[in-house]
Amino acid sequence: MSSTLLNAKKTKVKASKNKAQNSSTQRHLRISEVTNDTVILKNGGVRGVLEVSAINFNLKSEQEQMAIISSYQGFLNTLDFPVQIVVQSRRLDLDNYLARKQDNKLLQEQTNEYIDYIKRLLEYADIMEKKFYVVIPYETLAKKKASAFGKFMDRMKGRETYSDFVYKKKNFARLKKALDARMNTVIAGLESCGLKVKKLDTKKLIELYYSSYNPVVSRSQGVQEVEVNNI
Repeated sequence: MSSTLLNAKKTKVKASKNKAQNSSTQRHLRISEVTNDTVILKNGGVRGVLEVSAINFNLKSEQEQMAIISSYQGFLNTLDFPVQIVVQSRRLDLDNYLARKQDNKLLQEQTNEYIDYIKRLLEYADIMEKKFYVVIPYETLAKKKASAFGKFMDRMKGRETYSDFVYKKKNFARLKKALDARMNTVIAGLESCGLKVKKLDTKKLIELYYSSYNPVVSRSQGVQEVEVNNI
């Protein structure tokens, strides 16, 4: 058997293994689609995500602290649905900042020294940044009760139990409307606490989940430009 044929077979086997691994990973993900600034789950539920700023509570006066606590209590009391608060700690990424070029020749040497200093600082200090997110859910009323074993088998088979239901434009619009109402409630409540809130669009949602599931790879391989198709 020629070496060319052997190499071709090895390449084919390797590609098949990679495809199988990717397929296996997809089966265990609960996400079916990200579209219209919304995460659609395989079970028919939808999710919206808000990015929330932080405040330095310790630097506030006692009166300001009490006001913030009172506002937060009021916000929690207005909720009649569950929310998920997510705190992510990531290594500070200043690659784009350090990639800036200095056109002034007189400042180029000082700029290069500054860049080297920052790189060494990031390497030894391992500086982290925190980001805060609030995930708002909405479950479809047509969702069926399934046993734990049934849910496991559906994931193993890659079965999207209610994808047809979700992808119908009329039903998705209803789900999206209900989800947006919840998100507006959360936004108003958090802003009353003095926090800045930003709703993640489709592109930001993809970047968030990509970096969450690929924390190491995402640092060197960012999300490529994808065509956003709305329902």
